[in-house]
Amino acid sequence: MLLFGSMAYAQQADPVVMKINGEPVTRSEFEYSYNKNNSEDVIDKKTVDEYVDLFVNYKLKVAAALDARLDTLGSFKREFAMYRDQEIRPAFVDSTSLLAEARDIYDRTKEHIGPHGLIKPAHILMYVEQKAPTAKLEEARQRADSIYQVLKNGGDFAELARKYSQDPGSAKNGGELPWLQPGQTLKEFEDAAYALQPGEMSGVVQSPVGFHIILMKGRKQLEPFDSLKNNILRFIDARGLREQIINKKIDEIVKASDGKLTKEDVLENKKKELEAQDPSLKYLIQEYHDGLLLYEISNRTVWEKAANDEQGLEAYFNKNKKKYYWNEPRYKGMVYHVKQKDDVKAVRDCVKDLPFDKWAEVLRTTFNNDSVLRIRVEKGIFKEGDNAFIDKMVFKKDTTVTQLKDFPIDAVYGKLLKKKPDSYTDVRGLVTADYQEMLEDQWVAELRRKYPVEIYYDVLKTVNNHSNSK
Repeated sequence: MLLFGSMAYAQQADPVVMKINGEPVTRSEFEYSYNKNNSEDVIDKKTVDEYVDLFVNYKLKVAAALDARLDTLGSFKREFAMYRDQEIRPAFVDSTSLLAEARDIYDRTKEHIGPHGLIKPAHILMYVEQKAPTAKLEEARQRADSIYQVLKNGGDFAELARKYSQDPGSAKNGGELPWLQPGQTLKEFEDAAYALQPGEMSGVVQSPVGFHIILMKGRKQLEPFDSLKNNILRFIDARGLREQIINKKIDEIVKASDGKLTKEDVLENKKKELEAQDPSLKYLIQEYHDGLLLYEISNRTVWEKAANDEQGLEAYFNKNKKKYYWNEPRYKGMVYHVKQKDDVKAVRDCVKDLPFDKWAEVLRTTFNNDSVLRIRVEKGIFKEGDNAFIDKMVFKKDTTVTQLKDFPIDAVYGKLLKKKPDSYTDVRGLVTADYQEMLEDQWVAELRRKYPVEIYYDVLKTVNNHSNSK
């Protein structure tokens, strides 16, 4: 009795608003989809009744994708897992885990630094590449010695660093480097720097990259954990360490299961746990799942099919030619620019017997096949205002054109289409979109015949108005 009472309460709290091919859709799922797609910033907002058809069509396409077993494709599984994981994986790490990792990083760093502490040096570098000849090495040493003598006589370290140092990163800051810990720089530099107290300056120090003069700006011990905690947490995110913590947690759960769970099981269990706590997350993940299936089956059934169906596109165009008539003429051709007068005719002769879509490749291989360009071409179907040269030379408009450098002779070749395109290829984008829409309508009609749809209008009336359901 308790079980049946719970089930009845659940049905009353979230009743089924429709069934698509026998699969129930709860009111909360429909509300999630409706509210998301009809928020305040949506221009073409739908009423609930208007949205029902769109939602049913969406679910019918998903049902078709499932029937086609597109959810078993490796590509689908990988992509869906990626979307699911970006919602689920962060839940394996809480603030306690992150703080523990931050504390561990702090303790390891403090142990590594030891009693030496941190140093903030500035330096002036005379750079010498490794294996440089002796003469070049000696020249750099002498430059460093000269600067060192100036410094000993009161020269301004920061000013000389900006002027002469060959470490561009620090030179612009007067030679200053960031706070360093042991092991972060060259051993020769580090040994000399750690031997200095604040305010002290080294002599000329040789390292594998040249000659340094080092001024110690400051020394300190590592600050307490609490003062560095936020910086370490930012470091964890910047270095991708959060993902490592998540992987470690998942591995621990798998190991503790004694072989009963895989990593995929752990992620799926976490998904169910989070979905039970947050229905909107459940519907978001479902949206990822269904959206990927919808894209794949729509691409196969409508988009890709239409784009590649040349005969279908042509037949659709021939049947609906009046849809593609123009209000103003178009020029189907090209404007081209040449260096020599003889090439004006040569270009025309080259393409005059060829289909329009072959012009570009033939012109390129004939006139621009080597490193020397003989012509420049702009090809297309132009209306007035699209191209200044076409406007002036074809439409006879009083337009200023900018001459192309090194190509002083301008010419056009093509024909004026006063009212309508020659063929569907002239308006391919429009024809393809219309043909896709026709295929889509046919497909949806077929799906509605194939799959049963039940809509419970009494429940539909309570969408976003639950008081009416009482």
